[in-house]
Amino acid sequence: MKLLENKTAVITGAARGIGRAIAEKFALNGANVIITDLAINADVENFIDELQKKYNVKAKAYAFDVSDFNACQDFTEKLLKDFPSIDILVNNAGITRDNLLLRMSEQDWDMVIKVNLKSVFNMTKALLQHFMKNRSGSIINMASVVGIGGNAGQANYSASKAGIIGFTKSIAQEVGSRNIRCNAIAPGFIETPMTAQLPDDIRKDWMNKIPLKRGGTPDDVANVALFLASDLASYVSGQVINVCGGMRM
Repeated sequence: MKLLENKTAVITGAARGIGRAIAEKFALNGANVIITDLAINADVENFIDELQKKYNVKAKAYAFDVSDFNACQDFTEKLLKDFPSIDILVNNAGITRDNLLLRMSEQDWDMVIKVNLKSVFNMTKALLQHFMKNRSGSIINMASVVGIGGNAGQANYSASKAGIIGFTKSIAQEVGSRNIRCNAIAPGFIETPMTAQLPDDIRKDWMNKIPLKRGGTPDDVANVALFLASDLASYVSGQVINVCGGMRM
């Protein structure tokens, strides 16, 4: 039996990168998959079709802004009409607006906090009652190693990811008695379109901190998400799992 057979997962920010890899990994393991992003283009629609045909699961994409509280509530109402039972929520949506604090605008601070942190509150709040009614659920929040160790030029991003860690641990305590688990993944340097835009000197500096001497792949993160979503992790809650190749912060 596949690890996520007969389960249904919602994955935010899954049009590309880590979210997309998680969606495919979950589908491979038998889960019905719902992905969300700001926009759903032809490439994403093709990806959805591929998941359904290749893995014989249900898959659907929704376009909306997860940083908008009301949009998340509306989405959940529509979602539960199409998929009456949701088992897994992966809060993956995120952005960067890097700069030294002296040069960082209020807009860049607010936008990162809103997209990265408030979206986690929005989506968890929207689905939590459903999980509690079912007395089961796995919530997986995408944090970062910089939410643990900080990073110069990323005060907004680091703060948002540190907030996700605190949120994760608190929610795990609130809902554990209802058999709902909440964990976080803290990726290190992962090779995605986002990190591909970094200057060579910054990429080199990150690589020098990694004992395994390579950047991680979206699949490396997806494998840990699969574990946390599955019954293999039935006694794992309130944890932060670093996926960073042993990176020294």
